[in-house]
Amino acid sequence: MSPLQDSYNLKPNDQGETIKNEVYKYLKYWYWFVLGVVITLTGAVLYLRYTPKIYNSSAKIKILNKTKGLELPSAAFVFNRSNINLENEIEVIKSRRISEAVVDQLDLTMRFFVEGNVLTTEVSQLPFQILKTLHNDSITKATSYRIEVKPSAFEIAVNNSDESLIFPNFDTTKTNHNLPFELNLPQNFNFKEAEDKVYIVEILPISAVSGSVKAGVDVSVLGNSDLLQLSFTSQSKEKNERILNTLIDVFNEDGINDRQEISRRTIDFIDERFDLLAKELDSIEVGIQDYKQKNDILTLETDAELGLSQRTLSEQELFELEKQLMLSNLLGETLRQPNAKSDLLPANIGLSSTSINGLVDNYNALVLERDNLLTSGGVNNPNVVLLNGKLEDIKSNIFASIESYTKQLIASKAQLSRKNRKFAAKVYNLPAKEKIITDITRQREIKQSLYLFLLQKREEAAINLAITEPSIKVVEYAISQHVPISPNSKSIYIMGLLAGLAIPFGVIYVILLLDTKIKGKEDIVERNAKVPIVGELPKLKGDQLIFSNPEDNSMQAEAFRILSSNVDYILPLHSNNKGRVVFCTSTIKGEGKTHVSINLSLSLSSINKKVLLIGADLRNPQIHNQINEDKHRLGLTNYLHDENFNWKDAIIKGFKNHPNHDIILSGSIPPNPASLLTNGRFEQLLEEAKSEYDYIIVDTAPTILVTDTMLISKLADATMYLVRANYTEKNLLNYSKELNESGKLKNMAYVLNSVEANKSYGYGYNYGYNYGYGAKS
Repeated sequence: MSPLQDSYNLKPNDQGETIKNEVYKYLKYWYWFVLGVVITLTGAVLYLRYTPKIYNSSAKIKILNKTKGLELPSAAFVFNRSNINLENEIEVIKSRRISEAVVDQLDLTMRFFVEGNVLTTEVSQLPFQILKTLHNDSITKATSYRIEVKPSAFEIAVNNSDESLIFPNFDTTKTNHNLPFELNLPQNFNFKEAEDKVYIVEILPISAVSGSVKAGVDVSVLGNSDLLQLSFTSQSKEKNERILNTLIDVFNEDGINDRQEISRRTIDFIDERFDLLAKELDSIEVGIQDYKQKNDILTLETDAELGLSQRTLSEQELFELEKQLMLSNLLGETLRQPNAKSDLLPANIGLSSTSINGLVDNYNALVLERDNLLTSGGVNNPNVVLLNGKLEDIKSNIFASIESYTKQLIASKAQLSRKNRKFAAKVYNLPAKEKIITDITRQREIKQSLYLFLLQKREEAAINLAITEPSIKVVEYAISQHVPISPNSKSIYIMGLLAGLAIPFGVIYVILLLDTKIKGKEDIVERNAKVPIVGELPKLKGDQLIFSNPEDNSMQAEAFRILSSNVDYILPLHSNNKGRVVFCTSTIKGEGKTHVSINLSLSLSSINKKVLLIGADLRNPQIHNQINEDKHRLGLTNYLHDENFNWKDAIIKGFKNHPNHDIILSGSIPPNPASLLTNGRFEQLLEEAKSEYDYIIVDTAPTILVTDTMLISKLADATMYLVRANYTEKNLLNYSKELNESGKLKNMAYVLNSVEANKSYGYGYNYGYNYGYGAKS
């Protein structure tokens, strides 16, 4: 490989150069970026001008912790320090029930708009008075009313119908109508601000409005606190604030009503229990009374004391009777003893019978009297006998008295025993009666304590009902932002600017991504780095010749001079100083090989070199078009076909300012170009021309279309392979690569044609090519 080839085997670009190249790829289309930015920023201005302004309002509340009693610290207490379930509170705030209450209180079923030329804006209220006459529950479908303020009347159209209702003197109350509202003007009404304006009133069902309010309310927790932030967005700041403040009040009242409802239910329950307890207490008292009356009970203590005293007294009487009965029995037994005749009877032994005691005393007196007579008169003393008879009589009387007294005592004992058993039974039954009385009394005490407990709870519930604390603390009532959150002008402008840059960038990126054409030498080096690039030729307007003036020093002329120098550098040196042959070919037609062949030959001619330009593209000759010659003029085909034809007879001078430049045209198009080129005559032509010319430039046929060039390629000292920017497909380079690697083209080098002068991946021909020269038009 030649040194020039080594110099063109470019090393991979570093990262900075790669970025620079990518930037320059897009900077070529700077005007599209400018146009895109202008269009998108204009669209942003129009969007901001005619898009409704959406404002945000926010409020802050604190949920009060109403948990009572002492609780042990838990994880929730340690880390969150709150027993309040804020998620539940958020769901309550956003519930449809709360939203419906807000809609009902604020009467949001009626919405107001001001119609503009382009934009219809929602307002919180109309400049005149409006009173809705329809209850919210009666609204079943959405209805709109178009109100126009005329110089002397209201004109109202329903649902944008063509028919309008006219209300003179701006008062609807004096006219029969079916409208769900009444209109009239307030005092000091400014007609200039409202005249010829159109206002729209929408009446919506409460379900639809509450749904939109529910969806529009956003509730979030502020950090780890018990604070909630409520926000609402709409076109009206006043409406936002009214909704949020009313929502806070409704939520607070809902919490208060919940606790008050508990107190009310408690009071109602206690009142019901009071009636039942009063009846039960009355029943218990009547039961106690009936039981005491039935069982002759005054009090258990008195009855027990009386029963015990009566039983004691009865037992004492019974004891006395038994003692008298025993004494009577002893006295009778004494009388029945055998020696009783001489013995005295015991006196005053404790018998209560006076008759027996008198008889005993009489008996003892007679015994003493007899005993005295016995001592003096003996047993047969008549007085003694008389006294013994009296003693027998008295003794019989004593027996009879004792018997009678004993019967009396036995009867009294039986009576006292029955009485004693009655008293004993009465005392014995006192514990059972006491148990019954205790049970009844216990029931009464339970009912009384329950009554007092409920009475206390009723008072507590009544106090709680009267002084119910709020469920929330309002930290901050609704405050609206002065700047609308939508549309965000700053974001819209930034987005517009980015879109103005991104859209052209995306379009250009897609175009470049889908563009498979060669753009610059980097594309050639990427596909085939082994083949040198000997020139980059700038793009021309049309196919005009460049070197019609040999001293032309334009940018294009300098590019061909550089090409001619590089071509001369890669050509081998002949020891016999013969001319050197340069083939110009390409993959397909249209890549500029004829144009380059002509200008390269003229460039070499301008430096006083003898140059012969041969048109060897026998199938599609083009050189004659550049010099205004007849296409069928004698040329190469005549020489190849006719052995007697001298090639010098076909030479013409195409450029008067280039005396050292000769041309042999292709001649008439033959039916067998390949045969003519391989018959040996063309090789003979070149050998003869080498001795007379310094350079022989051959314009050959495209390589991929026909084999003409391949048949004569060995005759060239160098082959200039034309590649046209923005025309040649990148995959066609693979074909030229194969030709080079297989050796079918001799000493091949690339020439990049039609590169835009200011876009060759960062290179500008205005730098260097015009240095020290001065451009010529």
